[in-house]
Amino acid sequence: MPSNETYVSQILKVISAEPEKVVLSWHDKTLTAAELAALVRSAANTLRQHVDANGKAADTVVAILTVTNTAPTLILRYAANLIGATVVHLHTTNAVDPGDHLIADAKLKILQETGATHLAVDAENLAGARALRELLPAPLDLIGLGDLGPDVLDLTTEDASAFDPADVDMRLDQPAVVTYTSGTTGKPKGIAVDFQTRNGFISAGLQMGWRSVYLATLPMSHSSGATTDDSLASGGSVFLRDGFDAGDVLRAVQQHRITRLLVSPPQLYMLLDHPDVSSTDLSSLQMVTYVGSPASPERLADAVKVFGDVLIQVYATSEAGFVSMLSPAEHLDPRLRITVGRPIPGWVQIRDQDDHHDLPAGEVGEICVRSAFTMSEYVGEPELTARTVRDGWVHTGDLGFIDGDGYLHIRGRIGEVMKTNGIKIHPVTVENAFLAHPDVVQACVFCVHDEDRIEHMHAAVVLREGSTATAADLAEHIRVAISPKHIPEEIGIRTALPLTGAGKPDKARLAAEANV
Repeated sequence: MPSNETYVSQILKVISAEPEKVVLSWHDKTLTAAELAALVRSAANTLRQHVDANGKAADTVVAILTVTNTAPTLILRYAANLIGATVVHLHTTNAVDPGDHLIADAKLKILQETGATHLAVDAENLAGARALRELLPAPLDLIGLGDLGPDVLDLTTEDASAFDPADVDMRLDQPAVVTYTSGTTGKPKGIAVDFQTRNGFISAGLQMGWRSVYLATLPMSHSSGATTDDSLASGGSVFLRDGFDAGDVLRAVQQHRITRLLVSPPQLYMLLDHPDVSSTDLSSLQMVTYVGSPASPERLADAVKVFGDVLIQVYATSEAGFVSMLSPAEHLDPRLRITVGRPIPGWVQIRDQDDHHDLPAGEVGEICVRSAFTMSEYVGEPELTARTVRDGWVHTGDLGFIDGDGYLHIRGRIGEVMKTNGIKIHPVTVENAFLAHPDVVQACVFCVHDEDRIEHMHAAVVLREGSTATAADLAEHIRVAISPKHIPEEIGIRTALPLTGAGKPDKARLAAEANV
């Protein structure tokens, strides 16, 4: 890729080979490759002319406030990045649910923290965008696709063919996209990824060898956006959904011959447990990727039977990017389903939590990552950035170890390890034991502190429909599977687990609801 070229230019080149091919579908609307390219180039041309008259693209920060899983979200990001501007996703910090909106105060803080110069909107979010603009001390230009009012710059007015990306003076070390994540603390953090890194995200799509048909149910503001880019870079197409519904996903796979899914482990379980899964034609699927948290080895065995040789586990974090992968073939080996796959050689070190020295194979420590896919910085938080990125290594806060065969095992977060019954307990170990019980479909193990700050291990589980298993039955299962010391003091049976924005069980909420 030329030094001044962005991932957007590459995608537009790929899809231009079949201009009449429908590449994007959402609700009852579609865009062909030619239509998508024209909209992106026209928006880029209009925005560049506007920016050139008022500053320069390198200083332009476009915040996007649109219905997340629609074409405008993608077009506006592509247009801004095509001229070298930075994009900030303002809709949500939720990586799983596109319908989860940030409150106005959080949006205002992000606009101020990132120094946004433009706010890109659609009709659904126009009133909220105008209200935000009035609260900002500095001027902010509203932009959109089409006639949204006299105070909104219409990005569709300039000639698409007059824009040449080669004329753009690019800085590949400049932030391309800033995505806000709630993380494990609940406080939104802006994670900046530069153009060089974003360019690398589509490398798999460019080399895929088959055209993926991607069903996007996760928010395009987060990892699903990169998967959308990757799918278009393969010469494929994308179907957008407002959220995840297991029945709708199964119907879409059969109707549209979907080849690619990206889901969280709980969503994978929902697909497995749906009554229509056995009667659905799943033969088109070639890649079912699950991300966000480790999955139950037992449930993965079920998934292999249902979906076949198509499962891919990706262990990644917002800060570190891609870390490791468990391939479809490796899912066939029960010994490997307890791992998150092999990291790329040289990318991962396991370090002691106290003095940070490297640990040998088999010893649990903090997972540290150095690769081409790590973040640039936390926006507006230099001290946090310095604590997280040291000598080029991103300290993930995740605990794990690498076994003798080079496979990475996750043992949870540093702050989740608890000491109870005289031993240190990693919640993931107990969760996986729960999930090995034939009646358990979801499990979460968490720490509850009493008034004296003594740690108590609790668990919340979801059972299969019709199960009669009791808390006592599950306690006995843990006693046999691990040891009596690993039995939680309280085992709560629930109909569903609360989830964080990353799609993981919300342990903080469960702990707050618990009584000691």
